[in-house]
Amino acid sequence: MYVVCTIQGYDITVKSYKVESRITSRYSQTTVRSSVVNSGNGPQSIGFNVQIPKRAFISNFTMNVNGITFIGSVKEKTVARRLYAQARARGKAAGIVRTNSQEMETFKTEVHVPAGSKVDFELHYQEMMQRRQGIYTHTLHLQPGRLVPLLQVDVYIYEPKGIKFVQTPNTLGEQFAGLTKIVRTDSKAHVVFHPSLLQQRKCANCTESAVDGVFTIQYDVERESNGGELQVSDGHFLHFFAPSNLSPLSKNIVFVIDVSGSMWGLKMKQTVEAMKAILDGLTMEDFFSIIDFNHNVRCWKDELVTGASINVGEAKEYIQNIKPNGGTNINEALLKAVQMLLKAQSQGMIEPRSISMIILVSDGDPTVGEIKLSAIQKNVKQLMHKEFSLYSLGIGFDVDFDFLERIAMENRGMAQRIYADSEASTQMKQFYSQISSPLLRTISVHFTGDTVANITQNQFDKFFDGTELVVAGKLKDMASNMLHTEADLQELDDLLSQQQHSFAGFARQMWAYITVNQLLSSVRRSMARTIGKKRKITQQILMLAVEHQFVTPLTALLVESSDTDGPERLLADSPKDPKQGCCPGAGTAHTVALVQAFTVIYCNYLFKSSPLVRMENDPHFIVHLPKSGMDVCFNVDSKPGHVLSLVSDPDAGIVVNGQLVGSKKMKNDKLNTYFGTISVYSRAAGVKVVVSTNSISLMEGRNNHSFSWGGTAELSLHRVKVAIEKEQKVTVVIDKISVMVMLHRVWKKHPINVDFLGIYMPSDNQYSAQVHGLIGQFAIEPEVKVFDVREGTEPEKKAATMEVKGNKLTVTRGWQKDYRQDRKYGSDVYCWFVHNSGKGFIDGHYTSYIVSELDSFLPPL
Repeated sequence: MYVVCTIQGYDITVKSYKVESRITSRYSQTTVRSSVVNSGNGPQSIGFNVQIPKRAFISNFTMNVNGITFIGSVKEKTVARRLYAQARARGKAAGIVRTNSQEMETFKTEVHVPAGSKVDFELHYQEMMQRRQGIYTHTLHLQPGRLVPLLQVDVYIYEPKGIKFVQTPNTLGEQFAGLTKIVRTDSKAHVVFHPSLLQQRKCANCTESAVDGVFTIQYDVERESNGGELQVSDGHFLHFFAPSNLSPLSKNIVFVIDVSGSMWGLKMKQTVEAMKAILDGLTMEDFFSIIDFNHNVRCWKDELVTGASINVGEAKEYIQNIKPNGGTNINEALLKAVQMLLKAQSQGMIEPRSISMIILVSDGDPTVGEIKLSAIQKNVKQLMHKEFSLYSLGIGFDVDFDFLERIAMENRGMAQRIYADSEASTQMKQFYSQISSPLLRTISVHFTGDTVANITQNQFDKFFDGTELVVAGKLKDMASNMLHTEADLQELDDLLSQQQHSFAGFARQMWAYITVNQLLSSVRRSMARTIGKKRKITQQILMLAVEHQFVTPLTALLVESSDTDGPERLLADSPKDPKQGCCPGAGTAHTVALVQAFTVIYCNYLFKSSPLVRMENDPHFIVHLPKSGMDVCFNVDSKPGHVLSLVSDPDAGIVVNGQLVGSKKMKNDKLNTYFGTISVYSRAAGVKVVVSTNSISLMEGRNNHSFSWGGTAELSLHRVKVAIEKEQKVTVVIDKISVMVMLHRVWKKHPINVDFLGIYMPSDNQYSAQVHGLIGQFAIEPEVKVFDVREGTEPEKKAATMEVKGNKLTVTRGWQKDYRQDRKYGSDVYCWFVHNSGKGFIDGHYTSYIVSELDSFLPPL
């Protein structure tokens, strides 16, 4: 399981940051708490983001803002919406947290509070641990974003039958080696991570936190020789089944690989690397073949061949020479794979006890042949034999993962999203390792007599080495006299009552968790073939989710203020469904990351938007000065067609330039300008990346590769890496320099505005001492002092005097928009605004930064 918690905001102090997990018999209850203070001079938004596993259910969220407590309760979604609407009508504070049927990865809260405010966040969620390759893994991604006086992670594990081992691989970095402590007995373990302020620092004199990464706990449990374990608690039973010491069954595999144009570059390179390792793991008892497809479908071999080394060698050479191009014909490729297995079966090539599977690797939606997803599902299911399974690997976020998951689950398989980065190959190999050693097929778990009721799934298609099958249910009356267990019914409950950090209600919650997930899966797999049956399943899910307080796609978490008579009125707004349009605050890192969110606004302190910060104006710059602890902003008033030097580093051979475009017509006697093209050029690598609002071009000598914004891709040439996220952003990395270009679309028929680009560069980019440009000159932070803060010409905008580079400037307190976290509305960044196109703050006059070409270096000023 996986969780990430991030605190967002400027000029805030994080007082504490705590994560506590209680794992009892493979069932975890996790609580994430943080206490934050707005230490800035004015009101601002503070964000609390928690990324959790897709299979986890949020069970509660509370928030305390300056003594006013917001408490959450799970309700049926339509009921929650009605109560929310009523609360809004009365001016009462309320908020909805919803999930979406595609993903449930990120919980986000944002609260806008005045200076000095204290906010306490607390989120609870539950999940059943999944055993993979003989290990239960509990993963926390810690990212407080700053130094925290009290940062602590506590993980309590209680396994009644005994803990085999507990380990904490050092995945946070060498700086934290040896800081994790494990205290354990035969059945209990306590894992603690509690770095001091000094230990959190990136270096001895740094003010930045090095706590930014994955914290991992791994463990396994003791088992009897037969691999079975029966636990009874709180009127429920759990049967765990994980036999070992069995010989693996042979496999018949057809690999189906997408080689369309969108797979070009890093995706194909990583796929080839993973496939080579997977093929090397085949044995003489295994049979396999490879199908690759774009708009056409090709077979490496027309029939299955053995896993002999000569065949494996030829297959590796074949995939090495694949050149991605063209469209995506998923339907024909999958049907061809099924036909290949059917042919092998009819010819007697498939051993009766073997496992037959298709493994699909794709990064996009079908574009050729049959493109209707429901029709593809129907075609595959009709042809698929009941003994065959389909496994899907979806690469990146451009792929319709919901479709890949449905078609896999309908055909006795599963799906996994592969993140399109440098670790994609490892992710694919790890997925395959989970299904590479089948030990049993067609398993049924039965209980004698009339002892149990409401049991979860008890028939399984196959069992893989290192995994675990779990069956749960309720005990009927008098079951204690009929159901044989390894301990009497009261013993485990007595033990749990004595454990301070165990989860006493785990069996009841775990039964409900498994049941709800299986019911949701049956709906997704279209197993409810009539409206009446689907309605019945839906009612079961709602009843269980409300009773056990699970946020599911059918329920919502209503968050209400406990104090409605106070002077502060709070309003919590719910997000739009991502399928109908991106929700407010959508993250740019993942297209599915923000599935649930709500925003709380202090209405009395909400500033009106100023012309100073609207994106219709000329390009504005936000310069973060970490040593001074402030942000400085300035605009550049230039003309369409001008190319501005943003970063010019002749020693490193790096140029980042931006060309301006104008609005469609003048507004208030002024033609607004925007960045329409951004160019990143590496002289050493001989590569230039040109990003416009229409396309992305990668130029290498005479070779020119062009990509549209309509797809997701990862490219790698020499020392240059380019990652394209569909209709969102492009990230260019050259050695230790990173540039992110964000796309902003406007209504095509807008009378004035045009599409434009935003550019973001991290403060840890490493340039040479000769770097310059409108942005590059601040790689070496100038000394800045702001004093004589006074009333400005407008009540909400203070004025002050800034001393920088030997100049004394009159500056205004205002704010600009940062669109990295919220692409639609942006997040306010409070800054000191320098007038007259940054005069006195930048070196020379802004016209000195106008260059002739997109790859021109800046002449000495």
